[in-house]
Amino acid sequence: MTTEIASVGAPHHCHDEPMNGTTAVLVIDTQVGVLDGCSDADGVTRRTASLVERARAAGVPVIWVQDHDDFPQGTPEWELAAPLGRRQDEPLMRKTRRDAFVGTELAEVLAELSATHLVVAGAQTDYCLRTTTQSAAVRGFDVTLVGDAHTTVDAEHEGVPISARQVIAHTNMYFAGLRYPGLHFGVERHDQVELTTTQ
Repeated sequence: MTTEIASVGAPHHCHDEPMNGTTAVLVIDTQVGVLDGCSDADGVTRRTASLVERARAAGVPVIWVQDHDDFPQGTPEWELAAPLGRRQDEPLMRKTRRDAFVGTELAEVLAELSATHLVVAGAQTDYCLRTTTQSAAVRGFDVTLVGDAHTTVDAEHEGVPISARQVIAHTNMYFAGLRYPGLHFGVERHDQVELTTTQ
């Protein structure tokens, strides 16, 4: 099923000048258990896999984040959803909180890579993905959200139904307008985001 998340508009940046520094791709919780019931999960994983292959071809590091709280390592639900797969030389952050920086070595790994620009994809949009992208912004990273490579489930709050597609669209809109002094943020399609070792 194709949804509107595959149709992200023109690039959105808070300034016209390019981002500076080294890029890393951060893939958050694209696990079988996390993606269960998510909108267009198969499409999101395919687009994320394409993004990862583009990053590898360009020499851009890929960092994987996996939920180690709800899904014990080694269980089928813990595994990455097909067609995604981590290479042995790619870092894996085992997290137990929504923020992938909390209780992990993510900040240290990014420092070792001299990464200042994060390209982020994954699940779930309104939990770990949004929390981690916001945390990255607070920590001084430039961030590009891959607008057609994140997903979540339908929700309801205080009697108000909220579809997954609404959450995804709102998150893309919110992030496109994010502003922090001296930092740069954008929302790009998986096949359009620039992946180079320096930006």
